[in-house]
Amino acid sequence: MARGPLFEEKYRPLFSGHETFPLRYGWLKKAFDAVTSSRSPKESKQLFLDDKAISEFGVGRNMVASIRHWATCCGVIEETEDGQGLIPTAFGNRLFGPQGFDPYLEDRASLWLLHWNLCSGCVEPIKTTWFWAFSHFPNTQFRREDFVIGLMKLADSRSWSRVSKSTVQRDVECFVRTYEAQTTGVAGLVEDCLESPLAELGLIKGHKGNFQFLRGEQSSLTDSAFALALDDFWQSYGTSRTLSFEAIAYAPGSPGRVFLLDESGLAVRLLRLEDVTNGHLRWSETAGLKQVLRDEPLSQRVRNSLLGENYRSLRKAHAA
Repeated sequence: MARGPLFEEKYRPLFSGHETFPLRYGWLKKAFDAVTSSRSPKESKQLFLDDKAISEFGVGRNMVASIRHWATCCGVIEETEDGQGLIPTAFGNRLFGPQGFDPYLEDRASLWLLHWNLCSGCVEPIKTTWFWAFSHFPNTQFRREDFVIGLMKLADSRSWSRVSKSTVQRDVECFVRTYEAQTTGVAGLVEDCLESPLAELGLIKGHKGNFQFLRGEQSSLTDSAFALALDDFWQSYGTSRTLSFEAIAYAPGSPGRVFLLDESGLAVRLLRLEDVTNGHLRWSETAGLKQVLRDEPLSQRVRNSLLGENYRSLRKAHAA
C-alpha cells in the first residue's frame, strides 16, 4: 500500500495557487515584511486582497497571490487558527526577522530549508506535484508529459474531483521552472540568471525538454539542516525510538528522497549525526540493523541551536 500524505483520505490535492509563477528572488521577504508590518493578522490577510496590494508589492494582482502562496507553502507565513488572518511563522522570524539569520537568502543553507518545507509534506498546504515528484516518481529522467501522465493517474486512483489535465500541465511547468538549472556553452556552465532561487540547489538539470534529477552527496547541504529535516520527518513518520536507514533513504517525505541524497552521502551524514546533535540522535549498526536512535523528539531549544549552528558553520567557512 502506498504511504504518505497524498494517500490519506483527508488529503485534498493542490495543483494551483502559484498563478503559473515560480518562486522568485525577494518574494518571501516581501511577504514576511508585509505580514509583520501590518497592525493585525486580519489586516495582513486583507493586504494581499486589496487593490492597494499592487502598489504595495510593486507587481500585478496575480503575482501578489503567487507571493502569498509561496510564502505559505515555504513555511514563512501561515494562517491563524480561525483562518481570518496571516501571521509569521517561527521559522520565518528566524530567517527574515530583525535578528534573522539570512534575510536576503544569501546562503544556500536557507534554500535547502525552504526546499525541505516545500517538498517534505511537513508544512501545510502540501503541494501535490512537488511532493509526488521527489517522493513518488520512480525514475531519474523525465519529460513534462511523464509527470502529467503520472499525476493524472494518481488523481484518478484517488478519485480526486475537478482535477483537469490543463491545470496539472500548468503546475508541472511551474515545478520545472522552479528547479531547472539550465546549462549553456560547451563547458556546460549554469547560467548566471536563474528564474527561481531554488534552481541554485542544482537538483534538476534540463536540456531540450529532457530533465534529470541530480542525486548525490549534496555538498552544500549542512549537517544541521539535515538533522532538522530528519527530526521533522521522524515526527510525521511515527513515535518509535528507532528509525531505519531504509526509511530515512526511501520513505515518502524522507530526507533521502527530498534532498536527493545517494546512499553513500546519506551514510556519511548519519555517522556524523551524534556529534551534530550532541547525542540527541545517534547512528547505530548493531546485529545487522542500521538505524538512528533517539530518546525523544528534539526539543525546541535543541532545534533552535541546530538552526543557529547551521549558519555559524557557514560563517566560519566563509571567513576561512
